[in-house]
Amino acid sequence: MKLKLTKRTVASIVPDPTRDICAWDNELRGFGLRVKPTAVRSFILQYRNSSGISRRLTLGKSGGLTVDESRTAAKRALADVIKGGDPAAKRSEDRRAMTVCQLCQSYLEAAEKGQILGRRGLPKKLSTLYVDRGRITRHILPLLGNRRVRDLTSPDINRFMQAVASGRTADDVKTGLRGRAIVKGGWTAATRAVGLLGGVLTFAVSEGVISTNPARGVKRPADQRRDVRPSVKQYAQLGQALDQAAATRCENPKAIAAIKLLALTGCRRGEIERLRWSEFDLYGHCLRLADSKEGRSIAWPCPH
Repeated sequence: MKLKLTKRTVASIVPDPTRDICAWDNELRGFGLRVKPTAVRSFILQYRNSSGISRRLTLGKSGGLTVDESRTAAKRALADVIKGGDPAAKRSEDRRAMTVCQLCQSYLEAAEKGQILGRRGLPKKLSTLYVDRGRITRHILPLLGNRRVRDLTSPDINRFMQAVASGRTADDVKTGLRGRAIVKGGWTAATRAVGLLGGVLTFAVSEGVISTNPARGVKRPADQRRDVRPSVKQYAQLGQALDQAAATRCENPKAIAAIKLLALTGCRRGEIERLRWSEFDLYGHCLRLADSKEGRSIAWPCPH
């Protein structure tokens, strides 16, 4: 397929669910667009190096780069080829030499652009990215940041997990004017850090940095989530304390109402903090959350 690649023509190409589609620009030889069955669009450059070997260079994804930016990048790469260079081989070598620190930076940049999908196949939320960035900064980079990605092995991932669990990355960090981040070890922290590292390495596989994920098959302890269920007596005591606080008029009434909602519905704190009037179902006596951690959900009042 040959046509003039423009913003309109790029958007108009319909993906084929059975194969990749390549559309070639009719003005710049070798410059084209690859459309995967998943509808991911990437600008590419096909050329032959000085040895006559055909190479294909991915310039970037549509959305991350405009057509004009990709065309300019293709012209620069072709100029390098004329001088005897091989841009695809150079990129492949650079990727093989990529460190874990550089990989994590690329992963976070892709996630911020919505290119890393989380639960339900949707881009990661800002709150999730905040937690991911903290785990990368506090656990992954101190232990593995200078390692080359291609050199990582499954035993390295196991040693990383053991190190986090034993508290080697524990710290008390000042985060702003009044903030603190108290980083602890333990198996819960280790399990979640390895889970994130596995996701970062999956991204490395998709980007061609490595061929297999060394975190695959590494056994992690079950995530030890707390399961606290207040008794009827404790609910009564909480209600009395909140009523007393409201009676003194010294406390923030919105905060008291939020705590009552937390106690009665079992919602997460963030879900109550972001609650909208449109999510209150007064007739059904429940909350219809538009975007909770599990997607759309309903929160019913506690029977207590």
